[in-house]
Amino acid sequence: MTSEGTSDDLLTGWAPEMPTVQEISKSMQNFAIPDYTVFALMLLACGFVGIYFGFIKKISGEDEYLVGGRNMNTFPVSLSLIASFISGISLLGTPTEVYVHGTSYLCIGFGVIIVGFVMSGVYLPVFHELKLTSTYEYLERRFDKKIRLLGSILFSISIMTWLPIVIYVPALAFNQVTGVNVHIVTPFVCIVCIFYTCVGGLRAVVWTDFIQAFIMFGSMLLIVIKGTADLGGLSVVLRRNLDSGRLELPTLDWSPLTRHTLWSLVIGGFVHWLQISAINQNMIQRYLALPSLNSARRALWFFILGVLILMGTCGYAGMLIYAWYHECDPLTTKLAGAKDQLLPLLVMNVLGDYPGLPGLFVAGVFSAALSSLSTGLNSMAAVVLEDFVKPFRKTGFTPRVADILMKLTVVILGAICVALVFVVEKTGSHVLQLSVSLTSITSGPSLGIFSMGVLLPWINAKGALIGGLTGLGFMGWVGLSAEAAIASGRMKFDEKPVTTDGCTYSFPQIENLMLFIPPESIFNEEDGQFSEPLALYRISYLWYTVTGALVTMSIGLAVSIISSEDVDKLDPMLLAPFIRKFLRSSNKDLQQIQVARTNLKVEKQMDTEDDKIVAVSST
Repeated sequence: MTSEGTSDDLLTGWAPEMPTVQEISKSMQNFAIPDYTVFALMLLACGFVGIYFGFIKKISGEDEYLVGGRNMNTFPVSLSLIASFISGISLLGTPTEVYVHGTSYLCIGFGVIIVGFVMSGVYLPVFHELKLTSTYEYLERRFDKKIRLLGSILFSISIMTWLPIVIYVPALAFNQVTGVNVHIVTPFVCIVCIFYTCVGGLRAVVWTDFIQAFIMFGSMLLIVIKGTADLGGLSVVLRRNLDSGRLELPTLDWSPLTRHTLWSLVIGGFVHWLQISAINQNMIQRYLALPSLNSARRALWFFILGVLILMGTCGYAGMLIYAWYHECDPLTTKLAGAKDQLLPLLVMNVLGDYPGLPGLFVAGVFSAALSSLSTGLNSMAAVVLEDFVKPFRKTGFTPRVADILMKLTVVILGAICVALVFVVEKTGSHVLQLSVSLTSITSGPSLGIFSMGVLLPWINAKGALIGGLTGLGFMGWVGLSAEAAIASGRMKFDEKPVTTDGCTYSFPQIENLMLFIPPESIFNEEDGQFSEPLALYRISYLWYTVTGALVTMSIGLAVSIISSEDVDKLDPMLLAPFIRKFLRSSNKDLQQIQVARTNLKVEKQMDTEDDKIVAVSST
């Protein structure tokens, strides 16, 4: 680019009287001292919560550290569930989805409501009545140690590929509004999170989530209310989105290849969210911290309501982004370097002149990330101790050794996640998509194994193992092949129209000519024809979890029928409440099992009290 208006300048879109996109971007990075102060106060508040529970309240014992003594209050646990589930990926990704593809995605909320009913009546009663610490302990009781290990490994893979992205995405937003390198802010923020998770256990995690949930809701409401008012009102936002085709309902197309249909959003979304909410250690650990099944169900419905409100707010934020930039698409002009930087860009446009408010938004995005990170680390501590260490030891741990092991797990895994941020950055956006695909690959088989255990008394350990491995292999093949097709450009998705006709700054346009190459132009040199991925690879991502679960359950059921299973020997408490009555066990047998379980619970409580007395005496 030169200072004179040459013919090359016409190709690049340069005009001497207009500011460049680089100048506009730099002028918007006006994160000031009040903003850094608000951000730092959020981190200090979280650190203080860890200090309170770790050094003032002095929590001790495995049960207290991992499940909060099973006597926590419903409301903070409900907000913790929301904060843990809504990561920075959700806060920044949902508005981007609406901006790029339209509002049809928001109909997934109907699937979320169905999750509440199914989880309340099927999964939650089983896990809560068994008084588990690790969700995967259920798999050993229902099947055997091999299945428990398989379930724990699937969880570990998904959580360790997800957490680095959870950290990286808000750091990307921080970079958009400040210009600060991601690798300066991520270690600093993660050290605070690792600290309060390590010293304060689940109680610190829940109460920091409680604080962070308010910051998340507050920051999102602030941006949508102020942004709408500046634009001229709700009617302007709705009209501009309606004119562009973004304000729409999903199609009723029955094809599983269509990216978003009513069926894929409601049914596929329901199964996907069921896996996350009903069997995932991250979520179940919160419900197990509540004293009764009724309190757990109340927390579940508070969680469903909160998620729907926050999802609707994020969806509207996507409509607001388009209404603001409807004449000048920031992705085409590169004013936003990545899709996940659209919302931070809007924040600096709307709130940049108000000291402290951009800092509040960044604190909200990082709050979502911290809550997800702390939840993941605490859950991994439970899984490592309960599933990877205890089952392979003949003798138990002293309370002090268990405490050291759990805290060491949090520190080591937290450090690994921070290091993996470098990998995520180097590999770019493609690996972000790949990691999402990896999560889907493991979620289907996991849900299938648990669902077989809870709903199908005839499934045995051999069927669950073969079904789980088959489902994992099948979804690995489909998911990775689909990801490779997307990366090579053989698979593209329709996007809503954008324009740059109303831009008031200059930007390089020649790079964007590649965007107009149609997908049909991808040529297969081997057979001299246009290539197209297999139909199986083009299945909507919303059907991934459904497909993985169905394959797992089908193979598991077939293997179990061949090898047979004696249902009479099965503990009815391992099955969903409405399935128990179909077993041939007599009421007397069921009562004996319940009495024995109650006695075992009393004995465990006495052992815990004895351990505490021994610990105090040794101190």
